[in-house]
Amino acid sequence: MPAPDLLDPADPASALALRPWLALQSALCFRPDLAAALLHEHLDPERALRASGAPPARAGEIEAWLATLRRVRAVGLPLSSRRYPPRLARHADAAPLLLVQGDPAALSAPGIAIVGSRAATQHGLALARDFAAAFARAGLVVISGLARGIDAAAHAGALDAGGRTIAVQACGPDLVYPAVHRRLASRIASQGARVTEFPPGTPPRREHFPLRNRLISGLAEALLVIEARERSGTLVTAGHAAAQGLEVFALPGPVGAAACAGSNRLLRDGAHVALEPEDVLGVLRLGGLRLEPLPDAATLASAAPRASGLGAAILAALEHAPAHRDELASRLSRTPQELALGILDLELAGRIREERDGRLRIVSPRGTREL
Repeated sequence: MPAPDLLDPADPASALALRPWLALQSALCFRPDLAAALLHEHLDPERALRASGAPPARAGEIEAWLATLRRVRAVGLPLSSRRYPPRLARHADAAPLLLVQGDPAALSAPGIAIVGSRAATQHGLALARDFAAAFARAGLVVISGLARGIDAAAHAGALDAGGRTIAVQACGPDLVYPAVHRRLASRIASQGARVTEFPPGTPPRREHFPLRNRLISGLAEALLVIEARERSGTLVTAGHAAAQGLEVFALPGPVGAAACAGSNRLLRDGAHVALEPEDVLGVLRLGGLRLEPLPDAATLASAAPRASGLGAAILAALEHAPAHRDELASRLSRTPQELALGILDLELAGRIREERDGRLRIVSPRGTREL
């Protein structure tokens, strides 16, 4: 099998080599196990695609994908590459082609996946941010899925600590889902990597998320679950991690709390208890990494953020009544995308929360430190 290291569509030779990989990946996206087996047998993406019997993408479609990849500065990392992440490569369902924005080397660095509920509690968001920051300061890459809630908090915690983070997407590299995380996605690409196995233009669909979830766990040394409901995609990711031979950790939550029912069940079924980051590193025998202690409750209280600028405007607009994001944007004469990062900061700071009906509501008094 030829072993190109990195396929940059801006380079004519690399673009030529990237075409058959895009064709194979798009044709067998939902059968990565078959694609990997055919590559092992036929040692070439074109021969593997012919052997599969799947119809190839049209030449014009592939050219359009290449143009988009150039525009968004994404590169291709084929399974044959020496730079393909080794932890993922050892699995039978490794993606034939990864499309990466940012630093491809981040995918091979030691990392820990942090996943959890989209409708997380303020306590869960704070813990996700703190654990991610601690892992990042210890030199680990934090891996998650760019979703609302725990995912976003984990990414932000790693970035704010000066570390690296990887966002695995369930859509094409030219899209961001959810769209309100565009600025967060840009920060991730500049300080880590965004990665997907879906061709440009592919929208996020329900059936894409189980595929994304196996990549999240497949890139990691271990998986940490922070708040998972009884029926959630987080438990699917935990199942992938267990099947891949990873250590699975979970933070315990109150008995009977719906937000923690799934994560508590993981603990009942044998997942490791994680009360602090050292619990994860100790099991992984990464204890030589130096961790800074998590802030205690008094420290967190004294550092409660005081909103200014955009954050203050958002709080002022929510003072009289909760509002959906579109309604809030209308009140402030902004777009939802322009408000996204300010909303995220206020959520992570415990100042506002998103109710289950999608409305944003103020939940805490003014603090002392500016956002």
